[in-house]
Amino acid sequence: MPFTPLHLGPGCVVKAVLGRHFSLAVFAFAQVAMDLEVLVRILRRDEIKHGLSHSYLGAVVLGAFSLFVGRPVCRWLLSYWPPTPDRPFLTWLRGDPSIPWVAAISGAFVGTFSHVLLDSVMHADMCPLTPFTDRNGLLWAISLEALHVLCLAAGAVGLFGLAADYLWFRRPP
Repeated sequence: MPFTPLHLGPGCVVKAVLGRHFSLAVFAFAQVAMDLEVLVRILRRDEIKHGLSHSYLGAVVLGAFSLFVGRPVCRWLLSYWPPTPDRPFLTWLRGDPSIPWVAAISGAFVGTFSHVLLDSVMHADMCPLTPFTDRNGLLWAISLEALHVLCLAAGAVGLFGLAADYLWFRRPP
């Protein structure tokens, strides 16, 4: 799913469950970081689009990158999203712009590992367990349509969970 918002669906569920202990902003940064290699390979017209960045080893490296680079970038971006008294839900959803370390760590690594997991199901050129094996045991484990529906459903469930959390508890996400 290169460059699609479908990866955000499962992230919304994690955010609804973990609340302030998970940064959806850092998660989204990690999603983009994961696909930078794919973008370069597309531009170069490489036959293989998903290389080391789409392995679990690459997920560790890009998770660390997303943590140490993505956290300050996301903090900077969130500083431009000021609290809005006439829109309390958006102010609540923005949460703490400082992005605590625990939230950044969970956002970065859930982001990179879930990206590898989801893409393993649909991309034949992936070797998620590189350098240990070139097998992709999850390829076509479910249909592409089912994967997309699951990601969309996860997004709907996650957004519903966030809205419910706001309506009943009004605690920072």
